[in-house]
Amino acid sequence: MLMKFSLTFLFLACLFNVGICLENDKKTANRKVQGEEMKITQPNKRLTMIGKSREALNWTKAAKPRNDMQCTSIGGICQSNTYICQGRYLKDKCRGEKSRQCCTPAAAWSALCAASHQNRVRACDSYGCGGFNSTSDRRTHKGTDIVCSDYGIINAPFTGNLGGPVGRAVGDSIQYDGVKLYNKVHCVKIFNIRPYVYFGAVVQGEAMGYLLPLQERFSGITSHLELQMCDGSDPSPFI
Repeated sequence: MLMKFSLTFLFLACLFNVGICLENDKKTANRKVQGEEMKITQPNKRLTMIGKSREALNWTKAAKPRNDMQCTSIGGICQSNTYICQGRYLKDKCRGEKSRQCCTPAAAWSALCAASHQNRVRACDSYGCGGFNSTSDRRTHKGTDIVCSDYGIINAPFTGNLGGPVGRAVGDSIQYDGVKLYNKVHCVKIFNIRPYVYFGAVVQGEAMGYLLPLQERFSGITSHLELQMCDGSDPSPFI
């Protein structure tokens, strides 16, 4: 009886061990299959990313102007920037090479100071000169000063949009006493002005604000506002 019980126990133990071995083999097989699937799907993901990159590249190329309409619609002419332009060159408005740019005409701006019929550039005084690229205290003036009286009304020189307050370096600090005005052709920063609003559309000749007083800080200076083109070019052809 004891012998029969022992044989039965051994038989069941063998069946249990065989079952465990089969289960381990099954798990190992599943892991191998999953590993092969991961190896297969990874290249597909890479190909998908490459496809997206190519699509983005194609979109960037397509974003470039296909014709010269962006230039001609504002009265400009597309030509090589090696030629003289009586107005100024605008980028990314002409098809072809980067050197082919839009030459816009030098259309005159209206008077900025409401008390004057024309824009008059500030001459030299004891504090410096108002012309573009004039030097004072070993510094080059990258703007043009337009004569106007303290608290004088400042009008928009062209139709466009106000782009918020702008600052400039004054000594060791930044002084936010300007506003940006821009349209499809021009972009200028007007300093030493207190605008009525900093954002929104304005029409040529519309009152934008008033001139901040200079005589209180610099006695004897010629009161003026300062113009700086957003790209650092000379605003003289337009004023």
